[in-house]
Amino acid sequence: MVTRTVDLRSDTVTKPTEAMRAAMANAEVDDDVLGYDPTAFRLETEMARITGKEAAIFVPSGTMANLISVLVHCDVRGSEVILGDNSHIHTYENGGISTIGGVHPRTVKNNKDGTMDIDLIEAAIRDPSGELVYPTTRLICLENTQANCGGRCLSAEYIDRVGEVAQKHGLKLHIDGARIFNASVALGVPVHRLVQAADSVSVCLSKGLGAPVGSVIVGSKSFIVKAKRLRKTLGGGMRQVGILCAAALVALHENVGKLEGDHKKAKVLADGLNQIKGLKVDITSVETNILYCDIVEGSNITAEKLCKNLEEHGILVRPRSSSKDWWRGSAWNDSYVDKPLIEEKNTLSPLQPIQKPTIDGELISNTFCSETLLWIF
Repeated sequence: MVTRTVDLRSDTVTKPTEAMRAAMANAEVDDDVLGYDPTAFRLETEMARITGKEAAIFVPSGTMANLISVLVHCDVRGSEVILGDNSHIHTYENGGISTIGGVHPRTVKNNKDGTMDIDLIEAAIRDPSGELVYPTTRLICLENTQANCGGRCLSAEYIDRVGEVAQKHGLKLHIDGARIFNASVALGVPVHRLVQAADSVSVCLSKGLGAPVGSVIVGSKSFIVKAKRLRKTLGGGMRQVGILCAAALVALHENVGKLEGDHKKAKVLADGLNQIKGLKVDITSVETNILYCDIVEGSNITAEKLCKNLEEHGILVRPRSSSKDWWRGSAWNDSYVDKPLIEEKNTLSPLQPIQKPTIDGELISNTFCSETLLWIF
């Protein structure tokens, strides 16, 4: 009988720590829409300092953070943004930049490492002489880490080069930094250096950092003034938001130091999965807390069936598609991969005696992690 559930669905599936709950209960609050919440001010000041930007604003979600940022930069109807074809903004944010902002997306192919070719970015910039018939390019968006490419990190040097292209053509640069702290830790480069070339950055507090709710946008003072107005327009202005910001401050102070361990656990997990018959992981692509695992062609199990099988044994995963045989996963705080994963016969070593699910006869146990995510697609 399964006595312990291993939740691999997402690094957004977290529970506040006791320290977070205590901070929330004792948070000093006021009306943030009016600009008076002291705990929100502390968080925003801290995030501006960490990123090296002039100002910051707390918003409910990463999707809203990106939408606001794009709309501030593209404040004229008929604007166009250049972004990766596999980016979160383009793929998973409900087309908000178009449906709400009237901003046209122009996609450039993401490489496997999450980058876009510099020459292709530059080639995608509209010629101003064609403004009578074309949208006007006003913004370039990057994502760091690039989640759909497996949590790959964009280097400071690469971002600088994109920033130079933007500056050359009079464009702005926005970074979707939902997992920017993961990139910083993996690369050994401070966050402020990674975002130095950016005009704005969105940072998610409820993914790798483990806070329950919220994101922060950083940029210049004038940018944040406009962002605050748009936050209100979109319904993102909240009142005593210091309750949420208090938990985010705990996450910043306590969880950034755990990210290196999370990345190591993801690599251990990837190596273990790679030794199971029927599965294949590109170990070199596992740079942070995300991994992809391919169900090898010819296997007698689909992603959908595997999800169901794992759930029956206390392992929660999320299928991306029943027709594509990939897993996407991530290991983060307090994961229990502190023993060798591989035992005899290429099996994952169990944390407890349970009947184990199999892939083509190979055993899988829920050694995975207590708070690891595994998305199957």
